[in-house]
Amino acid sequence: MTLSKDQIGSLVFLCLSLTYGYYAGQIPLLPGDEFEPFHARTLPYALAGLGALLSFLLLATSSMVNSRNEASPVPVSLDFSLVAKLLALIVLFAVALQWVGFLLATTAFLAGGYWLLGERRAKVLLMASLPFAAAIWLVLTKLLNIYLAPGQLFLMVSGG
Repeated sequence: MTLSKDQIGSLVFLCLSLTYGYYAGQIPLLPGDEFEPFHARTLPYALAGLGALLSFLLLATSSMVNSRNEASPVPVSLDFSLVAKLLALIVLFAVALQWVGFLLATTAFLAGGYWLLGERRAKVLLMASLPFAAAIWLVLTKLLNIYLAPGQLFLMVSGG
């Protein structure tokens, strides 16, 4: 049996969604939150369920497509070096988040990801990264009232 790229991707995403759902159960609740309709575990459970459902649907539909095209299976050629580079970029994002803050780290992360995926025009990298990072920052800080630390370098420069 030959697995297509869609099937491999959906299986990986299914495993990630189920693992995320499992660890969502580890999120501590405040006393009395278990009786509330919306609490700290609600959105992670919903995301895990949605991810599992979509990955299962992709797995099911890709199986139907493959059964119709059994004469020409899709060859599996995965670029593991790109995956390793993207994973390294995620680690760098986690480190940069603490030092330069959410807005700069997210912009650099998105631009770096686009660059790794093949986009080389600086204007496109900036225009695809900065507005999205700024919009997410505004939603988190202004609408949801979530405090995002500005970063240790900013605090050292400002003397805080």
